[in-house]
Amino acid sequence: FGSSRTFPPFTDSLATAMGQAGQQRSRQKKICNKKTVKKVKSTVEKKAPKLRKNIQPGQILILLASKFRGKRVVFLKQLESGLLLVTGPFALNGVPLKRVNQRYCIATSTKVDLGGADFKSITDSYFSQEKTGKKGLKGQEKFFAAEAPKKVLPQEKKDGQKKTDDAIIKGLGNDVKSYLKSRFSLSANMYPHELKF
Repeated sequence: FGSSRTFPPFTDSLATAMGQAGQQRSRQKKICNKKTVKKVKSTVEKKAPKLRKNIQPGQILILLASKFRGKRVVFLKQLESGLLLVTGPFALNGVPLKRVNQRYCIATSTKVDLGGADFKSITDSYFSQEKTGKKGLKGQEKFFAAEAPKKVLPQEKKDGQKKTDDAIIKGLGNDVKSYLKSRFSLSANMYPHELKF
């Protein structure tokens, strides 16, 4: 009762330390209407990803995605987009000339002689699709529209496929042909991290 304790003066810092229980001052922020946002042009160019060191022309790859997953294919070259150009060959395992992402491939230690196959003319534009005029239909019209005719591969592409495949198949032995025909799959007690491709 007779204590002579003195208390510190009530300040802003003390009020903020006390939180909700203490006195809080709301300071009004000044609003400026003259804010201008500068648009920055992106100067970053999209570069094709580097080819993995263990992937070289003639290497046999195992596909991990698309309807051809598990198939073994021959790597031909890397396209400008960064995708890999591969072929089955089509006559052996039904895989046509195709673009694949290198993330969805396993490189094997088996390498094939490409035998002077000419695939320099094949670029990303080779795989561009023609636009069809059926896109404008909506609702019932689209549902009841007659079935679209099946896509037919142009004769030029068929000839190019055959020409490329023939040059590669000439240099293949019977064991490599059967290896390309077989589909890769894991069975019981097979662990991918323990396998050597």
